[in-house]
Amino acid sequence: MAGLSMPSFAISSDEVKDFICSSCEEQAYADFYCKTCLKLYCGKCIQLHDKWFRKHSAYGRNDMKEWPVLKQVEEFLLKCEAHKDHKIEMLCDDHSQLCCTKCAFNNHR
Repeated sequence: MAGLSMPSFAISSDEVKDFICSSCEEQAYADFYCKTCLKLYCGKCIQLHDKWFRKHSAYGRNDMKEWPVLKQVEEFLLKCEAHKDHKIEMLCDDHSQLCCTKCAFNNHR
């Protein structure tokens, strides 16, 4: 997923991130994602993209479920809360809880 860039802005202890246009020299925020090109575009650049690539499907911010998930976000979501060095790999049916192998062995036998 080269070409996808996100700046971060610290707001107290939280971090807010947004996507940046892949082709714009102005570092504008991206409003569209092309699944075929695997690139993000601002409102200005998407117009040129659409002229060149009529058969590509670009997804706007209202279709962000089609946008890529960054590797860091995916890793964060799959990390065990109790054991930061382990990934969530199982579901305990008895407790309806996602857990890593260490949690499963210690708490969910």
